[in-house]
Amino acid sequence: MLHTLHRIQRAPLSIEKAWDFLSSPQNLKVITPEYMGFHILSDSLPEKMYAGLIIPYIVRPVMKLPIQWVTEITHVHEPHYFVDEQRFGPYAFWHHKHFLREIDGGVEMEDLIHYKLPFGVLGRIVNAVMVKKQLTEIFDYRYKKIEEMFGVMR
Repeated sequence: MLHTLHRIQRAPLSIEKAWDFLSSPQNLKVITPEYMGFHILSDSLPEKMYAGLIIPYIVRPVMKLPIQWVTEITHVHEPHYFVDEQRFGPYAFWHHKHFLREIDGGVEMEDLIHYKLPFGVLGRIVNAVMVKKQLTEIFDYRYKKIEEMFGVMR
């Protein structure tokens, strides 16, 4: 079963500043909760992402057990959107679209994630019990972190 997480956030900054921050692979750690143990495994990531970029990292989402996750940036249309897809990792399917739109007084940032867990019925149960909640917490953290860094839309 394919699951969806959809988030929209507005911030008082230009689309260019939002793009500069969100398109830098190094900033992933900044907007990921510390308990996830997020660690990029590559020492040679560029300052800005591009289509075809592979980002290997370790996350520790459950009981601090390390999981290797490899993401590919598959589409980039600066400064409007980019897409990351899991190549190896904990999901049977992961497709994350990031959209940026200029709005009055700032930028609207939209995340649309489609994901599927492995193991059929067991995966659906794990999603209902744990994964959906954890993804919501991660994106709540990102929302708050972006508000702290860039301010709140009034």
